[in-house]
Amino acid sequence: MDSSILIIVLSLSVLISYAFDLFSSRFNTPSVLLLLLLGMITREATNYFNVQVPYVDTILPTLGTLGLILIVLENGLDLELHTEKLSLLRRTLLASLLAIIGATLLMASVLYLLLNDTFYHCLIAALPFSIISSAVAIPGVANVSQLKREFVVYESAFAGILGVMAFNFLLLSRYSIWSAVWMFTRDTLTMALLSLICCFLLLYLIGRINHRIKFLPIISVLFLVYAIAELNHLSSLLLILIFGLFLNNTELFVRGRLSLVLKNDLFEKELEQLKNLTAEGGFVVRTFFFLILGYSIVPRALIDIDAIIVSSLFIALIIAWRWLTLRITFQGRSTPLLWIAPRGLITILLYLNIPQDLRLLGFREGIPVLVVVISSLVMVAGVQRGGQET
Repeated sequence: MDSSILIIVLSLSVLISYAFDLFSSRFNTPSVLLLLLLGMITREATNYFNVQVPYVDTILPTLGTLGLILIVLENGLDLELHTEKLSLLRRTLLASLLAIIGATLLMASVLYLLLNDTFYHCLIAALPFSIISSAVAIPGVANVSQLKREFVVYESAFAGILGVMAFNFLLLSRYSIWSAVWMFTRDTLTMALLSLICCFLLLYLIGRINHRIKFLPIISVLFLVYAIAELNHLSSLLLILIFGLFLNNTELFVRGRLSLVLKNDLFEKELEQLKNLTAEGGFVVRTFFFLILGYSIVPRALIDIDAIIVSSLFIALIIAWRWLTLRITFQGRSTPLLWIAPRGLITILLYLNIPQDLRLLGFREGIPVLVVVISSLVMVAGVQRGGQET
């Protein structure tokens, strides 16, 4: 493909995605759906003109991993650990934990009954569908009350990290549950300690680097450490989350003379720049991830009757279990929170990362995308039915 045409395609993709984002904020329609549709249309166009996009299967998981890192970092940079937030933190942490455990068990039970595979395989297949997507949910609550908006922000942030950690634990427990518990605990504590050391070091670098290029090297270091930790089967996302929490709550960790050493007078301004860079980087990565995902979809997989039935069952179980968890963790009317349980990038990425020998036989390939689409549509209908709150 000619380089000029490639530049035009990439530029148009970002501009169209930005237009979708503006449209979504105005009409409460998740841009994810529009990007998937655009990707499917692009596939039909390339097939018509006999043009093939290479390395789709390689690019998709890589973009998903980069997007996941940026989503977790963005969530960490948004979370405040102040005393007045402790009740909210406890309730949203419990809500995300209950959602992952309960929804995974319910959906795994359905798969076990339908496919008659081992329950372990069913658990691994079901877990990705139990994780709420912050990238889809947070824009969807722009017009609800601040209390409910904060609940979704914190809940989805916790759900992302807990869901990935639970997925890694399930993979470790393949041969021995007790060995998995030991390895998971050891690796998590090791990663938490390494994360704190990295946080202080990176904070020092932020305060000392005077070059106009400052944050891209810092983010590159995070990517590097993440990849090394992932190769060693450590809870690498902990580093990203702890770094984001650390920077956004430095007053809790850095005090007195240590603050004079590690922070400079421009820290708050530079932190805002990092937040903007992370948000825009995440936007670009998510744009191409969902475009390529839409391009990779085989349309027949989305109209498969079995896939539609299973996806609908999953959504029904997710909403029913969410009603119960909100009764326990949220004080006040649960609408429209009940319907705000969209699935997104993390669901697709974890599903793609299931080892081939652990995949369920008979599990339809269209189910992950159908769950993302249906859950997003349910969120839109629920928010509109609940009315816009101020």
